[in-house]
Amino acid sequence: KPCNVVLIISDDQGWTDYGFMGHRVIRTPNLDRLAANSLTFTRGYVTSSLCRPSLATLITGLYPHQHGITGNDPKLPDAKASGIAGRKDPRFARYYETLVRRIEEHPTLPRSLGARGYVSFQSGKWWEGGYNRGGFTAGMTHGDPQRGGRHGDAGLAIGRQGLEAVFQFIRQAKADGKPFFLWYAPMMPHSPHNPPHSILDRYLALTDSQPIAQYYAMCEWFDQTCGQLLDFLDKQSLRQDTLVVYICDNGWIQDPKRP
Repeated sequence: KPCNVVLIISDDQGWTDYGFMGHRVIRTPNLDRLAANSLTFTRGYVTSSLCRPSLATLITGLYPHQHGITGNDPKLPDAKASGIAGRKDPRFARYYETLVRRIEEHPTLPRSLGARGYVSFQSGKWWEGGYNRGGFTAGMTHGDPQRGGRHGDAGLAIGRQGLEAVFQFIRQAKADGKPFFLWYAPMMPHSPHNPPHSILDRYLALTDSQPIAQYYAMCEWFDQTCGQLLDFLDKQSLRQDTLVVYICDNGWIQDPKRP
């Protein structure tokens, strides 16, 4: 029987910022337990310091110069504005589409596994249009720039607002007797750094920098969601049949004076 595959991806988290990597303040008990029972690669490197090309590498197995997604947004010729203002340029959607189309030119994990009978689910960060364009059979992101789609849209609710969409997918895959691939890429601990006070208060007492305390708390909040996911696999009696892989899209250094 093929094993299920769960890929957990954190967002903007420093490589030292885990209990199992020796951080003296940040608590990540769930990832610590996963590391203790797993093979850990402590000298791994992502292919880009930007999330979009890095995530495209994770889904295709190709370097950015191979898959062609080398930045977060297309550069509009002769554009006078950038960032949010630039995305309001009427040409943005057209240029963005040329970039998204590249994900359809290469093999992806969901497409490769789909050929072997897997169902797949996208949640969280996903820049390449709707989930189906990457080969997922189901997902949360619509990817329509006319409706604010850019780097995950509706999918960004995962983690911060619970994991029910993921749980529903796993239940259905189990009921259908299908092996599954899950892309769990919540925008955590990525800003906005707005963790629950139940976590934040502890870190505020351990540092004189509120921005650092908020970032530390975000790392623990992300870890809590990982624990919820792993516990659900246990409750569904799926843990022994599931390969769990954790990685971060790229690192982070928190400015102590700026959130």
